[in-house]
Amino acid sequence: MDVLEAIESRRSIRAFKRNDISEKDVRKLINAARQAPSAGNIQPWEFVIVKDPERKQQLSVAALNQTFISQAPVVIVVCANETRSKLGYGNRGVNLYCIQDTAAAIENLLLAAHALGLGACWVGAFREEIARDVLNTPVHVRPIAIIPIGYPSKKPTIRARRPLEDIIHQETF
Repeated sequence: MDVLEAIESRRSIRAFKRNDISEKDVRKLINAARQAPSAGNIQPWEFVIVKDPERKQQLSVAALNQTFISQAPVVIVVCANETRSKLGYGNRGVNLYCIQDTAAAIENLLLAAHALGLGACWVGAFREEIARDVLNTPVHVRPIAIIPIGYPSKKPTIRARRPLEDIIHQETF
């Protein structure tokens, strides 16, 4: 799949078939994510792969009861290692760069999932402390996004995008 085609056709998937995802495909997703650019090539991302039904259910509750999370065969929680970013860039590394870097990794993961025929959804609405407890992450490893992944059980509709004329500015607003 051409990258521009993948960007234009990818959608957030919230309904999954029960089919398992191979370990090989999960590793392909993580490999694609780690190819993302990062400030100073620090690569602050950490990936927690969750397959246990009870833990997926707990993450679903942490995510304000978004039940589709627990129905996905695999959930990947993308985390930012704040200590790693702080060593390179101090507070700006913690407050900005590790967030930007993990966001780039998440987008790579979403596009790779789509290219493999999988569906995924970037879930950012969750109670971070509950997610930390579920995953038992160290204090310096911050959960940034919960990504449920599986084979789509239905195709979502295309949602409108703002026109280019509304979002492009030539040198100034």
